[in-house]
Amino acid sequence: MKALNAVIAACASIIFSGSVQADEPLPQRWITSGGSLSEWVVELGGESRLVGVDSTSRHPETLTKLPSVGYQRQLAAEGILALRPDVVLGTEEMGPPPVLAQLRSAGVKVESLSSQPDLPSLHGTLQHVGELLGDKARAEQVFAAYEQRLKQQEHWVADVQQKQSAPGVVILIGHAGASPMAGGKNTVGDWLVARAGGRNLATHEGYKSLSTEALLGLNPDVVLIADRQLAGEAAQKALLSQNPALAATKAATEGRLLVIDPTLLVGGLGPRLPAALSEISAVFYPGSEPLKTDTKPAL
Repeated sequence: MKALNAVIAACASIIFSGSVQADEPLPQRWITSGGSLSEWVVELGGESRLVGVDSTSRHPETLTKLPSVGYQRQLAAEGILALRPDVVLGTEEMGPPPVLAQLRSAGVKVESLSSQPDLPSLHGTLQHVGELLGDKARAEQVFAAYEQRLKQQEHWVADVQQKQSAPGVVILIGHAGASPMAGGKNTVGDWLVARAGGRNLATHEGYKSLSTEALLGLNPDVVLIADRQLAGEAAQKALLSQNPALAATKAATEGRLLVIDPTLLVGGLGPRLPAALSEISAVFYPGSEPLKTDTKPAL
């Protein structure tokens, strides 16, 4: 019997290792850093636990009424500690490291999740957030609905590409007309372009500044603009003013400059991306019947 009990205890240790212990109280006061991650916390039912968010956490609008702890890469320990959080939850984009170390030394649990733009990373994030909320089943349901919605998008793209070729696309991240950064491989922007049915013409890794001459040489069919300060027509005008040669590209002459919300690109794959894909695909493939989607994945 003693041997059997020892085996049971060992199995239990394995099951709970690396997870929230059954007798460990769940964190009640949260600060989140990274727009998409904050949105997932809300989606999974954790908004009431949020006591602060970073400046990229703007959706839903109720998050803007919470105290801000600054930009995710430039957090300040004093402002965070003043909110007395049990946990600070962010991605590897969160920092700077000395601030995170200071928070840990003050007894705050700091957790960094992956912001990689792929479904396995997203699944891991949702599983962990669901565990912290004590509702892993809901996390699995939300992920399954999200994955299904992306499969519908994939099928839509496959069908439309039988009639139209994929457009060449450049996605530019700017700030009030300053020199923009082009989103290359292994970025949320690159994932967004591919899933919407486009060809990302920027082949470098990460985000990189491109000269006006380089942008003109790429001659994209579509330009996606994510401006951190300006929106709509103002963002388009600022980009063209800073990069006048861009006006000669096919995208500009055909009026296919699309401004998107920059917070879609922060903190990994977020819950609003399926709806954004449908809108972007309609620009990529004019004349095609767009795929209908809800703004949030259904349970």
